[in-house]
Amino acid sequence: MTALHDRLRALPPERLRAMRRGIEKESLRALPGGGLALTPHPGALGSALTHGCITTDYSESQLELITGVHGGAESCLAELTEIHQAVYHALGTQPNDEMLWVGSMPCGLPTDETIPLGRYGASNVGRAKSVYRMGLGHRYGRRMQTISGIHYNWSMPGLGNEEHFALIRNFRRHAFVLLYLFGASPAVCGDFVAGRPHKLQPLPGGKTGSLHMPFGTSLRMGPLGYQSDAQASLAVSYNSLESYANSLHDALIQPYPAYEAVGIRNPGGDYNQLSTTLLQIENEFYGLIRPKRVIFPGERPLHALRERGVEYIEVRCMDLDPFEPVGINADTTRFIDIFLLHCLLADSPPDTPAEIAALGRNQHRTAARGREPGLLLEQGDHVITLTDWAAQLLGECGDIADALDAAHGGTLYQQALDSALGALAHPAGLPSARVLDAMLADYDGSYPRFIRSQSALSRSALLALPWSAQQSARYAAMAEASVAEQQRIEAADSMLFEQYRQAYLSPDRLEA
Repeated sequence: MTALHDRLRALPPERLRAMRRGIEKESLRALPGGGLALTPHPGALGSALTHGCITTDYSESQLELITGVHGGAESCLAELTEIHQAVYHALGTQPNDEMLWVGSMPCGLPTDETIPLGRYGASNVGRAKSVYRMGLGHRYGRRMQTISGIHYNWSMPGLGNEEHFALIRNFRRHAFVLLYLFGASPAVCGDFVAGRPHKLQPLPGGKTGSLHMPFGTSLRMGPLGYQSDAQASLAVSYNSLESYANSLHDALIQPYPAYEAVGIRNPGGDYNQLSTTLLQIENEFYGLIRPKRVIFPGERPLHALRERGVEYIEVRCMDLDPFEPVGINADTTRFIDIFLLHCLLADSPPDTPAEIAALGRNQHRTAARGREPGLLLEQGDHVITLTDWAAQLLGECGDIADALDAAHGGTLYQQALDSALGALAHPAGLPSARVLDAMLADYDGSYPRFIRSQSALSRSALLALPWSAQQSARYAAMAEASVAEQQRIEAADSMLFEQYRQAYLSPDRLEA
């Protein structure tokens, strides 16, 4: 604690005020009945390849909404809200129009092979994005890729690579706190896990086809979510930029037998995937948190990290909160700020292969059984209850919240911490518990009926907000400009796609 306090006191208020955050939020487009919308990315939203704040993630039916960089929670969420409004005005304002699915776990999916991949036009870069998604489908199945969440991008000036990786190591140790407090995916449609081994249980009554874990917090972050047995063999070390980069480097250049069997192309000549390596590209590496750097056009992310260092970190373990119209609220963003500062300021010893394995077990226990009374997690060479460990960590955050409030004025950070402490003491109020309670109380235990209803409520709330002619014109201009930029990129291509693919994936482009 003393070291943490000393480091906190050494942070001047202007550095705390200079913290920045941005949000990337994924959502499936859904039909009024809850099925996946199979329509193309709406033309009114512009080009998914080049639009700055409205694109697609894995599927043509999966929107990704991206804010800019913000100095405060309110402005960040205000922009996220406005982007949602723009999307809804493009999707249509009638009750039978499409809506955004507000749950992290999908429902109403067609057969795996008919889930539409994202399409980005005829340019080499656009084709590569689609082929990459084809590869993800071959490797993990398209259903897994439709799981949606929120990525929280955070930075503070003056941090070097060593500090960023110390933060990342502690985040991985303590991320169970975020899964416990904000996990909101304890249930799923039975169809999603058809043919897959699982430990899910029918809800009481068992007639709706929905399945759950009674004390689950985030199925999205458990074995049924964004997980990869193949990637588990990586055991990436976060002790330094060098160790992290070397781990990914090997996964990006060494052929992987199971993916060699898939092949680059099928017998008809169409592409199955970008490469036969364990990772096609850097973004395929799944993790709770990533070190990131803004890249130049055509640059490999690993090259950018090696050459210019870590610029910001990306938190990837946040579920969509179905009770919030845009999936997250200001209290949650402020708590993440507090939590990340704690990860930065607390002692952060090097990780080891044994600890990395234990952290994986802790993550899966919390995802599946986080609210189970007395649940034990591994802490070094002993065990501790999840709630005791979380209480210890939150207890160390009080001075951080006070320092942030002193820097910004007000008491909003302390209020966010108090909310987290209250939720720790009363788990019935956690989002995961509220989801199950609402499903049972009002929807006969049906996950799709509950999420469909919450999606309709969110849609109505967002469409009821003021929307000016100036806002409409601004987003229309952004869409038009993005289409023109895609056309410019396509017209400028002078290389065959196979040449482009081989050049982009060249191991030389990964070096600093």
